[in-house]
Amino acid sequence: MVYLVGAGPGRADLITVRGAEVLKSADCVIYDKLANPALLSYARPDAEIIHVPKRIGSGSCKQEEINKLLVEKASTRRTVVRLKGGDPCIFGRGAEEARILAEAGIDFEIVPGITAAIAASEYTGVMLTDRDYSSQVVFVTGHEAEGKTESNIDWLLLAKLPGTIVFYMAMGNLDFIVGRLIQNGINEETPAAVIADATLPTQTITKAPLNLIANKCKQEKVEPPAIVVIGPAAAGNTSLNWFMKKPLFGKTILVTRDRHGNAVFADKIIRQGGNPIKFDTIKIEQLTQTNRFLQALTKFNEYDWIIFTSPNGARIFFDYLQSLSKDARVFASAKIAAIGTQTAAKLADFGISPDFVPTVFTGKELGNQLISHTNLQSSKVLLLRSQLASNELIDILQQAGADVDNVPVYTTVTEKGDCDWLTEKITKGLIDWLTFTSPSCVRAFFEQIKPDVVKSGNVKVASIGPVTSAQLEKLGVRIDAQAAEHTIDGLLDAVEEREKEN
Repeated sequence: MVYLVGAGPGRADLITVRGAEVLKSADCVIYDKLANPALLSYARPDAEIIHVPKRIGSGSCKQEEINKLLVEKASTRRTVVRLKGGDPCIFGRGAEEARILAEAGIDFEIVPGITAAIAASEYTGVMLTDRDYSSQVVFVTGHEAEGKTESNIDWLLLAKLPGTIVFYMAMGNLDFIVGRLIQNGINEETPAAVIADATLPTQTITKAPLNLIANKCKQEKVEPPAIVVIGPAAAGNTSLNWFMKKPLFGKTILVTRDRHGNAVFADKIIRQGGNPIKFDTIKIEQLTQTNRFLQALTKFNEYDWIIFTSPNGARIFFDYLQSLSKDARVFASAKIAAIGTQTAAKLADFGISPDFVPTVFTGKELGNQLISHTNLQSSKVLLLRSQLASNELIDILQQAGADVDNVPVYTTVTEKGDCDWLTEKITKGLIDWLTFTSPSCVRAFFEQIKPDVVKSGNVKVASIGPVTSAQLEKLGVRIDAQAAEHTIDGLLDAVEEREKEN
């Protein structure tokens, strides 16, 4: 079975529900250059992933090679997904691939995707249809098949069209397209717009009269993938350009957590219009097989309070609990405390509503506010947290008379890799913000990137809270923004506020 899946216009979360669903079931994924690689996270870890970029130069694939590959993989594997940018059949050669599969006797399903023209329009306020000025829209290829002796494009009809013309794959032929339209009678001052990288944080829109649009694109160095819109619609309405008004639009923000944490953080940045770059600084290692943890698990019914100090700790604990076919009933009559709203939200995923969450999300405040909330004298308290956490919370609870068991459920180790590219980006001013969400991330980052690189560049630094800030200050790194609420949402809020000041 082969699924011809439209990957959408660029932004990963614009794939259809059906598209994401079949990706999860694929034994093999064959994807092209315009499909966002982030979509591969839907695929199973054991799925075969094959990149088939159709571009000029080395490493590119001819359509005939892709057709052959589809038949070959479908003949040996149960489920194949052909992931294509935009919609599979709008200038995407999906029909050709479907015919090849039909001729080979292979079952297939076409899963529609959001095509680039629609997305580019709705992410810029350049509305393709409007009852006041455009009651028709036509999609045209800007790059016909090689070797074709006669064009199927009716230039005279297009030049007279009282509506909107949208050209796909037109950047290489833009001068030619403009010339043919003007030759056939279109007003040379007709509005034109070129939208590049639609739906992505790098999205740009270039507007000019038709006779000037090609030169303006050259001046602004507009590169494919781009959509060309011609007609009254291309004038657009700046008040409808909601995406490029996002608070972090166009800002390049480095995230420095572990792989899973970076994926979550990056998604939030994208939703605010920013351009996240992931740099995995740490790796989470579970400690659920240690004697210390296993012994604590056998006496859960003895504890009065169980405290989680991070979402990672909560996730790792409950994942292990589920592997034992156990659930939240192991807590019996114990009360649960969480260090902050994100840890509480992670507990909620497992059906737990914490009895206590402090108003300030630090270990110190958790301890002090819990003492004010309840009498801990002679209470048995279990801390489930990172092995690298400080003793401050333990000391506060013990001073209040609590009997504290500190049980690490995970630790972090430095994730090392190539970082020359990152040093170069920081030095050249290509990154706007560095973000840090824990002292361990700070330590791991600066083990690989010299503090002087950050100090000498124009990059700004954001910290999730005072504990992380203290680690940065030890290294002499200036902090430009610190979260008021010590969560990644609060960290983004702090960055946004600082950007508004500029």
